[in-house]
Amino acid sequence: MTRVKPFRGVRPPATLVEEVECRPYDVLTSEEARIEAGSNEKSLYHIIKPEINFPEGTSEYAPCVYDSGAEQFKKFLDKGWLKQDEKENYYLYAQTMSGKTQYGFVLCAHVDDYWNGIIKKHELTRRDKEDDRMMHVNKTNANIEPVFLAYKENAPLAALITKYANSQPEYDFIAPIDGFGHKLWIISDEKDQNIITKEFSAMEALYIADGHHRSAAAARVGKERAEQDANHRGDEEYNYYMAVCFPADQLTILDYNRVVKDLNGLSSEEFIKALEKNFIVTPKGTENYKPKQLHEFSLYLDNLWYSLLAKPGTFNAESPIGVLDVDISSRLILDEILGIKDLRSDKRIDFIGGLRGLGELKMRVDSGEMKMALALYPVNMQQIIDIADSGNIMPPKATWFEPKLRSGLIIHVLD
Repeated sequence: MTRVKPFRGVRPPATLVEEVECRPYDVLTSEEARIEAGSNEKSLYHIIKPEINFPEGTSEYAPCVYDSGAEQFKKFLDKGWLKQDEKENYYLYAQTMSGKTQYGFVLCAHVDDYWNGIIKKHELTRRDKEDDRMMHVNKTNANIEPVFLAYKENAPLAALITKYANSQPEYDFIAPIDGFGHKLWIISDEKDQNIITKEFSAMEALYIADGHHRSAAAARVGKERAEQDANHRGDEEYNYYMAVCFPADQLTILDYNRVVKDLNGLSSEEFIKALEKNFIVTPKGTENYKPKQLHEFSLYLDNLWYSLLAKPGTFNAESPIGVLDVDISSRLILDEILGIKDLRSDKRIDFIGGLRGLGELKMRVDSGEMKMALALYPVNMQQIIDIADSGNIMPPKATWFEPKLRSGLIIHVLD
């Protein structure tokens, strides 16, 4: 069973939400955050990207930067740009992209569920990134940004979503830059809260969609504070971290594509010939070509697009990992032909989320920065669940969830 609870959210007044809210910390650079924040002192970037409070070039990992994030959080509270709700609530959050809306419950999940594998992951984390988020949580004493979780379809929760979706939201705005819609409802009714607690407690698992490092950092903070608390009971606020939980069948996963700087000493002709060992290679001309099915890839090389269709026998359809296109491309193209064995550290490869489109791949190659681009068919949510349930880990850079959660709508403090 999973363990969740409502919490006293810290959030902006409705009149200020569009000045406070922003994109999450890990989808933009420090310079981009500096530009987006501009002269807006109410922008949450001053808390989640506090390096913008210092001269350009200041390391985002400098101790003074973490201190600044905490100071800014206090400033926002002191000035009333953020206020804590008087009672514990659940919240319902809706995101609309391209006419499709997904609804997630904002709640607190228990760190023990992470350590016990009830909150299941599908990616490896890096210790340095965990340390960064752990430092931020400890300095601010809060989960400033939520983790993105998924749950299997649930009829009582779906009915509750319908009920609130037909009522007036607390927040309702269109985000700048991407134009996605965001709404938030407060679930303060005790009966509705009991339904949420009951239905989640009956679930066997929750699945991390996005935010593996935030989950790991929050769990480490909870464990550390429990060890330091002589009177630890297990129900203290530091045992919980903030998450938005969406029905898995509502989520949109976009392709996560690759660009590579060289062909590992091969000519273009030799590279195409090497591909023909494991793929049916079909030229597609100069117009952008997107993969149409699983196990098909789009290659852009020398101003031309190609379809690469994996031949039967080149992948294990019975394996939750072996059937993945990210595994097929990593094994048979990046490793076997191009000699790229570690996607996390090799400087010859870069990754581009599908929201940027094939035009971004083409631009990176045509500019001469990269030699070739590879577009993948998106992973689906069932594949992620199957991998998590089997205890396996996906290859790096396999999923790109969109839209991203907006930051600054709700914050969870740890005491």
